[in-house]
Amino acid sequence: MRIDVHFTDRVGIAQEILAALASRALSVSAVEVEPPHIYIEAPALDADQFAVLRAELMGVAGVRSVADLEMLPGVRRRLYLDALMTSQADPVLAVDGRGVVVLANAAAVAVCGIPEAELAGRSLRDLTGDAALVEALVAQGARLPVSEVQIGGQRFLMESVALHDAAGSVAGALLTLHAPQRLGERISALQNHGAGGFEAILGQSPAIRTLKQRAMRMAQVDAPLMIRGETGTGKELVAQACHAGSPRRDQPFFALNCAALPESLAESELFGYASGAFTGALRGGRPGLLELTDGGTLFLDEVGEMSPYLQAKLLRFLNDGSFRRVGGERDIKVNVRIISATHRALEDMVVSGAFRQDLLFRLDVLQLNLPPLRERTEDILPLAQVFLERACAQIGRPKVRLSRAAREALVANPWHGNVRQLQNVVFRAVTLSDAAVIDVAALELAGADVTAVPQSAAEVGTLEAAVAAFERDLLQRLLPEYPSTRKLAERLGTSHSAIATRLRRHGLS
Repeated sequence: MRIDVHFTDRVGIAQEILAALASRALSVSAVEVEPPHIYIEAPALDADQFAVLRAELMGVAGVRSVADLEMLPGVRRRLYLDALMTSQADPVLAVDGRGVVVLANAAAVAVCGIPEAELAGRSLRDLTGDAALVEALVAQGARLPVSEVQIGGQRFLMESVALHDAAGSVAGALLTLHAPQRLGERISALQNHGAGGFEAILGQSPAIRTLKQRAMRMAQVDAPLMIRGETGTGKELVAQACHAGSPRRDQPFFALNCAALPESLAESELFGYASGAFTGALRGGRPGLLELTDGGTLFLDEVGEMSPYLQAKLLRFLNDGSFRRVGGERDIKVNVRIISATHRALEDMVVSGAFRQDLLFRLDVLQLNLPPLRERTEDILPLAQVFLERACAQIGRPKVRLSRAAREALVANPWHGNVRQLQNVVFRAVTLSDAAVIDVAALELAGADVTAVPQSAAEVGTLEAAVAAFERDLLQRLLPEYPSTRKLAERLGTSHSAIATRLRRHGLS
């Protein structure tokens, strides 16, 4: 039986309580003193003996109550601590102030490949082979920034939390080891929360129904997939749907826009880097998207913008599934499905030498072609209605509707920016208009080209106005294909500043 004696703290009271048990020749197997309580475990004590003992203990000066216990508090804490450590999927090590392992959970034991009884007492230096790590851990009071370590032949990102004794001094550290794939699963879950499958691809036109049927079949095939389509047609949405419909659906999904980063950043983002690869690199290195995506799907958007050097590195990975980090010396092998997308004619880029033909063959095993919005006009109004409801909900205003003229203008518009442009037009119209009915004027304020037919000679105003209208229409049509002032200036043979001025003048971005 286990008992809890609640007392008023005074010198010698614990000895008097234990003496009462000794006088009855009761064997005591455990004692925990946490004033104002003393917890005692006496295996031979039965209910009848406890009633007599309780009366005797209540006669000791300062004893306030005596009750039986189901479990000693210390045993309960150890039980819950063991359960907590066992439930942790990530390896966890508790080390003392010298970097010696005191405690390890089951995941850490499995990673180290050492029996639990032998793991306790081993130095962190022996496990990692990194003497500088232990020295830094001790020198910095167990407050290390997240760094990469290698244990049991595997790489982990190590997170440390200092442990303090009652006096406030550092007594050790709790080290949590995060495998890149586990981190990838968590980051992907946060980034893609709410991302749908094929149901998120809106539209009921024959072109969209055919696309969905084809994509559903290709989602099940574990081979590289190339998605082609104009800017704004929803290539990433289709890639996410293919991932959600594939056997890899429970694994990470990451996306990298190859046109958004310079070569050096894109390389480290994709392949990661080793310790000391460049100035400012994290100690121990950092995993790239390929490691984080291990087991899942990596979407390479605008793959046609990838530099020749990165094309060669990607080709090597597609050949055997291995790569090296920037500045690294060893090969890393992962299992990742590549889905790529482009709005450019890669075959023409191959002819001009801007894109590798062998890489194109590797990426273009399966292919999906996304139809532009102007080729599925029956989807324009249903899409606009969905975007209208979302916009109202997002800005917290009552539902609005489109006028007949606005609906006709939306259907007549060429939509060079496709679905993305339609969504932006509707959102801006809802934001700028206070009316319950969105009319053509609100769409014009939103920057949409809503001219259904060319203007007649009688409708043309001044020459200056006509030139400005032509200039604005030209810029709006070219922006989707040349989405930066630099690229647009090169296309039109003028300066970057001149293009920026004209874009501002016409309210384009």
